[in-house]
Amino acid sequence: MSRPRRDSAVPPARERMQDAFWKLLADREYRRITVTDIVRSAQVNRNSFYYHFSGLPELADAAILAEVQSSPLVHDAPNPDVDPQEHWRAHITHFMRTPRERERIDRLALLAGPHSSPELVESLHDFARLSLIGTLELDSDHLDLKTDLLLDFTAGGLLSILKRWPELRETISMDDLLNDDVAMLAMGIYMSMSKENMLAYWNRIFNKG
Repeated sequence: MSRPRRDSAVPPARERMQDAFWKLLADREYRRITVTDIVRSAQVNRNSFYYHFSGLPELADAAILAEVQSSPLVHDAPNPDVDPQEHWRAHITHFMRTPRERERIDRLALLAGPHSSPELVESLHDFARLSLIGTLELDSDHLDLKTDLLLDFTAGGLLSILKRWPELRETISMDDLLNDDVAMLAMGIYMSMSKENMLAYWNRIFNKG
């Protein structure tokens, strides 16, 4: 198969293979997906697959990392000078009203669904944790115990939400997500990892209004 022209509307082979991974994972268990399935769905040849990836696990990791790294909820560091409720409102409004972001959640939710595997779940957890560390400009080799626990707690919470996303997306509303208590909890956990002294921050939230 010839390579697409630079001005072609056809996505690059690597992107097509990552898209094929998500499409196939929605249809069948990860352990039943083969390289042959990927190249057929992506309309590339096996040489192209092995040029980009050593095998299916590397493709899966690349697909997961691409979704996690481009997520604004993980990649945007919170501003301590901005009202946490306003910050949360802006993020959630963007997420719920942008088709690409809803697609991203749907894709990541597959990793916590019945077609997933322990390896995929571990990759999602690790990539989410690493992305948070990078966003908050933390030193991964020198994390204090509180921050280390909060990172695991946050990554685990994301997995729990994604596991129930097929159910939540049919019932949850913007009002639910913009609830003051939800905003306080979400931003409080996030900010806790980026500030050494949280007392003033928590007092500002609890004494607001």
